[in-house]
Amino acid sequence: MEKVTFDMIKEAAETIKGSVKRTQIIECPTMEKLTGNKVFFKLENLQKTGSFKVRGALNKIMHLTEEEKARGVIASSAGNHAQGVALGATNLGIKSTIVMPGTAPLSKVMATRGYGAEVVQVGTVYDDAYKKACEIQAETGATFLHPFDDPYVIAGQGTIGMEIIEDLEDVDMVIVPIGGGGIASGIAKAVKSLKPSVKMVGVEAENAASMLEAVKQGCPCTIKTTPTIADGIAVARAGQLTCEMIRDYVDEIVTVSEDDIARAILFLMEKGKVVAEGAGATPVAALLAGKIKEQGQNICCVISGGNSDINMIERIINKALILEGRKAEFNVVVPDRAGELFKVLQVLAEKKANILRINQSMYKTGIKINNQVAKIVIECANAEHRNEIAVAIREAGFELRP
Repeated sequence: MEKVTFDMIKEAAETIKGSVKRTQIIECPTMEKLTGNKVFFKLENLQKTGSFKVRGALNKIMHLTEEEKARGVIASSAGNHAQGVALGATNLGIKSTIVMPGTAPLSKVMATRGYGAEVVQVGTVYDDAYKKACEIQAETGATFLHPFDDPYVIAGQGTIGMEIIEDLEDVDMVIVPIGGGGIASGIAKAVKSLKPSVKMVGVEAENAASMLEAVKQGCPCTIKTTPTIADGIAVARAGQLTCEMIRDYVDEIVTVSEDDIARAILFLMEKGKVVAEGAGATPVAALLAGKIKEQGQNICCVISGGNSDINMIERIINKALILEGRKAEFNVVVPDRAGELFKVLQVLAEKKANILRINQSMYKTGIKINNQVAKIVIECANAEHRNEIAVAIREAGFELRP
């Protein structure tokens, strides 16, 4: 497979110039207080189609021969590469077919169709879609556009690295998500070519850490993945070319949990005023989870995409609020007589807890015949406030059940 050179990345920058946005870099002062580093966000979530993927897809499409264009193009994608391919193909009058996992967010499926592609859904992860796309390609003769293991795609993603060095000259570290490895390898090649002293850190979801395993093994291998809210990097097998480049140019790979990612999505919304999808939030998740040990550094986190499934946003934010102690559920054993529940509510009012939901039931095992269990969901300030409320309920004479 053709190697990716820095000249290819520079050429890609000229090829896609005017067709993609030069996304801005913003500083997040709150991150400095939390991590001891100056932290900047490269906002690829504001890119056309809402993701960095349009860079590599357009660069690849613009390098197709007329014969390849005439056959139409086919791609497999969890959603973001799909939109980039669909947009680029439609703009050039090329027929496009995209195979996506059946679990792909509805918003990404609808957006891909909106850009003019025919969408086929199959399986549960990217690798299922890839297998099906290869079958369709063999039947139709369409030109296959790989989402990450392709020199032109990698070069297109590498233009992000060029922009980072040009706009943030004193950067010490760049943190980037890793799925199949296209964005990480492209950015790393560009950054190391322009400023070798910069530390490159890749972040994978714990539930789909295929690149970390590939680097350990010395070559790509298929791993067993489990569902992750970072669907954009849920890849069971890393790329061959990307694995080689990450081994050469990425200094460290860390993994983050689903809870880490949920917290990062909430943090970005609240403190950064940034909407990021799960994959796009992983660099911030790594910092907030303490996976980056350096202090006093200028760090650039690549927020790779913002195509969040609105149907999932409430669940993710709710989970993050629970993890931070800002939402809590108490199961309070209440004597079944007038005024007892009111006493519990008085405690909550005194502690300034906002009640979201109350449900009483006597149909619980393990409680006395003259008791009920009141399930009360509240909003509170933080974990300390939540614990204070629990203590106050017990001090008022009520039992709390798990």
